[in-house]
Amino acid sequence: MGKVTGFLEYARLDEGYEPVPQRLKNYKEFVIGLNAEQAKIQGARCMDCGTPFCNNGCPVNNIIPDFNDLVFRGDWHNAITVLHQTNNFPEFTGRVCPAPCEGSCTLGLLDPPVTIQSIECAIVDRGFEEGWIVPEAPPVRTGKKVAVVGSGPSGLACAAQLNRAGHWVTVFERADRIGGLLMYGIPNMKLDKGLVERRLDVLRAGGVRFVTGISVGEDVTAGELRRDFDAIVLCTGATRPRDLLVPGRDLGGVHFAMEFLRANTRRLMESNHGDGQSFSAAGRDVIVIGGGDTGTDCVATALRHGCRSLVQFEIMPQPPEQRAADNPWPQWPRVYKLDYGQAEAAAVFGDDPRAYSVQTTELLGDANGCLRGLRTVDVAWERSGDGRLAPRPVPGSEREWPAQMVILALGFLGPEGKLPAELGATQDGRANVAAPYGRYQTAAPDVFAAGDARRGQSLVVWAIHEGRGAAREVDRWLMGETNLP
Repeated sequence: MGKVTGFLEYARLDEGYEPVPQRLKNYKEFVIGLNAEQAKIQGARCMDCGTPFCNNGCPVNNIIPDFNDLVFRGDWHNAITVLHQTNNFPEFTGRVCPAPCEGSCTLGLLDPPVTIQSIECAIVDRGFEEGWIVPEAPPVRTGKKVAVVGSGPSGLACAAQLNRAGHWVTVFERADRIGGLLMYGIPNMKLDKGLVERRLDVLRAGGVRFVTGISVGEDVTAGELRRDFDAIVLCTGATRPRDLLVPGRDLGGVHFAMEFLRANTRRLMESNHGDGQSFSAAGRDVIVIGGGDTGTDCVATALRHGCRSLVQFEIMPQPPEQRAADNPWPQWPRVYKLDYGQAEAAAVFGDDPRAYSVQTTELLGDANGCLRGLRTVDVAWERSGDGRLAPRPVPGSEREWPAQMVILALGFLGPEGKLPAELGATQDGRANVAAPYGRYQTAAPDVFAAGDARRGQSLVVWAIHEGRGAAREVDRWLMGETNLP
C-alpha cells in the first residue's frame, strides 16, 4: 500500500450532507462527496492486511485495496479501470449500496472502517467529469440476439456484459422509462435520474437497444420472443408486494410503497410536482409500516411532501447499539442507526420516527370510506416449540394512532405475471424463477434468470452481480466458451 501507516495517522471522514431544512425543500441529491484530497487521505487508511475481507464482503467482489491505493497515489484513471472490472455501475452502488464491504473491513475491528463507498463514488464521478467513461462497442459482432426482460440493475448489467461479448442485445421495459428500480423505485434525492440517463446514454451508444412501454407476455408473446431471439434473460425483479391482511385494508389512503414512490418520481420528472395531483402526503398524518431501504425512502418522500406527522412501524425489536455476540465481524453489523430518512424526521419532529415491536391489527375508516387511523398492539418475540422466534401480543398494549395515509413497505413476494411459466421456466418454493446460482439457467435451456426475479428481494449490488453472472453463462451457452468475468 502507498501509506502503510495511514490507518494510524488519519481518522475516518464521512461524506457531508446539506442541512435538513434546506434539503427538504427539493428532491435534489443532498450528499456532499469527498473531494480529491479527502479521498486520497481516506484511501491511505486502507490497511495492508493479508486477507482483504472487504473484497468478499462486496457482492461484486470489487478489488477494493487496489483502487484505494490508486486514489492515494492520484492515479484516478487506473482507479476507474479497476472499479469497472467488477462493477458496471459504481455511480449507483456508490450512492445506494449499504456498503457491506465496510462491514467486513479489517480496520473496522477496532476503529471506524475505511470509507470505501465514498471513495468508489468519488472515483466514478471523476471518471465521468474527465470524459474517461465512454461507449464501448465490441469490435466484432457474433450475430446472436439476446432479449433481456426488465431494465433494473440486473437487466442493465446483463445487457452491458452481453453487448461487450459482441451479441445484439435488446432490453424490454414495461414502464415508460428505462431503469426499473433505479428509475422509479429509488427517489431522486438518493439517486438523481440524470445519473441513470447518463449511463443509459453510454450503453445506447455502445449498441444496446432499449424498448419501453412493452409488457413481455402481453404486448409481445413468449412465442414471439423465442422466435426472434437466441436466448432470453428474465430480470423482471421481485415486484409483487407483500400485503397487510387486516380489517380495513380496502380503505382509501392505503398505498403500497412502490406505488407511492413511483408516482412521486413520475410527477417530479413530468411536472416538478406542479400537476395538481392529489397523491400526496401533504398535511396528513402518515404511517409507514415496514423498514428497510424502501421504508426509509417513503419516510423521506413524505417529509418532502410536507406531512403533518410521521411514524414508522417496525415489527422487530430495536437493534442493539453494538454488535451482538451472534453477529461477529466480518458479518454485516446489525446495529441501531439513523438512516437519512429517519435523521430528517428526527430533525423535523424531534425524535426517531420508528416504533419498534409494533404490529398493526386494524385500519380505521370514516363515514366516507377513507382512512382515519389504525390500531396496533405491541409484541414480544419468543421462541415457539420448533425453536423459531414468533411475535406474541402483549396484553394491555393496544393503541390507536391517527392516520390519513398509510404506506406499506412490507417487502416483496417474487416476480409478477405468467411469463416464466409461458417460457417453460419453473418457480422455486418462494415463487422466484428457479435457476441455480452460478448457472442462472432455468428449466428451459434458452431462458436464464437473474437478480431479484431469481433470488428474491435484495440489494442493487447483488442484482448487478447476478446480471453479470447470467451474461457470462448466456455467452457460454451461445458460444460454447466465454471470456466474460
